[in-house]
Amino acid sequence: MTDPEFIRRFEADALPEDSFHHADHVRLAFAYLLEYPPLEALEKFCRALRRFAEARGKAKLYHETITHAYFFLIRERMARRPADGWEEFAENNSDLLIWKPGILDRYYRESTLQSKLAREVFVFPDRFC
Repeated sequence: MTDPEFIRRFEADALPEDSFHHADHVRLAFAYLLEYPPLEALEKFCRALRRFAEARGKAKLYHETITHAYFFLIRERMARRPADGWEEFAENNSDLLIWKPGILDRYYRESTLQSKLAREVFVFPDRFC
């Protein structure tokens, strides 16, 4: 499936719920970043994730800090080492595809990511490499 098709199918809620996991979130962010300028891509990505969660009665699962942090890590990696498509990007950035324990452990304390504030708004990293 092409990146634009992946976006269209996700936005149309045409992907099975049980087939959308962490690596799929990363791919979706990658796809939006290929299609739109970064801030527009972020807005569309967040809106689509919220709708997806709400449609399944899981609106409280959306997490602003985790979403934004991964999004900008993906953006940075795309700029540092351009890839020729999703497969190459995934191969070059396999650390982004691991959910738990994941890359955000380098940047955030667990208590920060578990906080109500971090769930509702983007919180800057509180752990530095």
